[in-house]
Amino acid sequence: MYLPDFLVIGSGCTGAMAAQTLAEAGHTVLIIDGGQFDTTSAEKIPHETFESLRRKDESQEKYFLGDKFESLPADEIGSGAQLTPARNFLTKEVDKYLPMISDDFFAIESLAVGGLGGGWGLGCCVFNEKELIRAGLNAEKMNSAYQVVADRIGMCGEDDDARKFTSSHIKNIQPAPSKDIPAEFLQKKFQKKQSALNANGFHLGRPALALLTQDKGNRKALDRRDMDFYDDHGHSAYRAWMTVAELKTKPNVTHEAGWLVTKFRELENSVEVTALRVGTNEEKIFSARKLILAAGPLGTARVVLRSVEGGMNKKLPLLCNPYNYTPFLIPRLLGQSISPNHLGLAQLSLFHDRNNAGEDIAMASLYSYHSLMLFRLLRETPLNFRDGRIAMKYLLPAMVIAGIHHPETEGENQFLHLQRDNSTPTQDVLVAKYELSKEKISAVNNREAEYRKAMRKLGAWAIKQVKPGNGASVHYAGVLPFSEAPSAFAIHASGRLHNHQRTFVADGSGFKYLPAKGLTLSLMANAHNVAGGAMKTI
Repeated sequence: MYLPDFLVIGSGCTGAMAAQTLAEAGHTVLIIDGGQFDTTSAEKIPHETFESLRRKDESQEKYFLGDKFESLPADEIGSGAQLTPARNFLTKEVDKYLPMISDDFFAIESLAVGGLGGGWGLGCCVFNEKELIRAGLNAEKMNSAYQVVADRIGMCGEDDDARKFTSSHIKNIQPAPSKDIPAEFLQKKFQKKQSALNANGFHLGRPALALLTQDKGNRKALDRRDMDFYDDHGHSAYRAWMTVAELKTKPNVTHEAGWLVTKFRELENSVEVTALRVGTNEEKIFSARKLILAAGPLGTARVVLRSVEGGMNKKLPLLCNPYNYTPFLIPRLLGQSISPNHLGLAQLSLFHDRNNAGEDIAMASLYSYHSLMLFRLLRETPLNFRDGRIAMKYLLPAMVIAGIHHPETEGENQFLHLQRDNSTPTQDVLVAKYELSKEKISAVNNREAEYRKAMRKLGAWAIKQVKPGNGASVHYAGVLPFSEAPSAFAIHASGRLHNHQRTFVADGSGFKYLPAKGLTLSLMANAHNVAGGAMKTI
């Protein structure tokens, strides 16, 4: 029987990166994922700018609103507000196969090829040495891996006041795309007041993005259509499914799409996993010499809890960055025209490094608002639809939205566990509790007040604060924290699951601390390192 060297569970950013590292070293690799994928919605979108499509395309409702009007949710805007109809496949079948119960934690998961990497905001940040050590990661290995990942995915950025928080030491960064009018205004104001703002720990600059502004291989440079949330034309924005698609052309890589891995067990010379066929619930066994779990912390937690003795009802810790967003208004820009060649991705990053010590850093991503459609903002205004639409015509060119992420540590009432539920295909359901302590809530509120003060100095005034709920950051980690001491529900620093010899975890399950910075680059770097370590004894 054919037995691949490695079985990688999950094809998101971590699974894709681990699989690439293994394949490039010559190992045989089997990738298994939920298999959800949809190119038809994106293919319906003509290759024109957002402005042109809104003015001319008589069929635009198919991709802006969706065939079932899925862009018009009846509930409040929360996790996944940026998922447009063309990307709804990212969460297809999740409610059925990855059920979760919680009153205070609202997660997003995916069974898609490429995972949630099909819709991430492309923000790339390095963790500094203090953050890496606190998270349980080897700083020297991570700094080396950052460069490997950056060379693979392609990154753009700028050498400015924020670079030490974004691309830092990474080389071969492409130039950042040009700024729009609000971003240009804010950066000029910052330059005038940089000394004072730096003294208070605030640093502003261009974000590092997994985005090409110059051609790279078969991928094309950004064409500034302002359709960043709708399609991946030209592949300028890195998506994990692109790596999977390339790997599938290699003779040593096999992709089994459409399977949900439920549990595993180690044998003397191999590991076997049990999987359900998504859609039919057919059960099948897959085997390999070693196993790499990269299903995301929530997915990996489910698999481990089902597989390890004592897992049912075992409470595991959970980390998720507290996240809120605040719309700001720049009075000087009221009534102006929307910038031509707009960009839907983050324009600027504003970091707050308390005491400039590199130990307590928050991050705000600053967006101009345009192509996510005006009706999403109208829901948040105190005006009726008619009056709100008229007002927004003048307000929108002056509006900047700051998505503020806060660092996170383990808490007493932040956990998850698996409980029996015979009504689900897996016969269980994940239960999550996420209640921030009064001290953490106070720290978040105080930090955001400091952000509002800093933005006022830049000529931007807060309109309101929006709290989308715990889980909205889509930054999850810490369910199987790194530990040198053997523990059934912990991970060795190498990524090996304790009490196992052939099972490794390549996603963020081991992180003991969650910096506020964009998480994905560090997840991919860690996955590369875990894969490298897993190869040593095969």
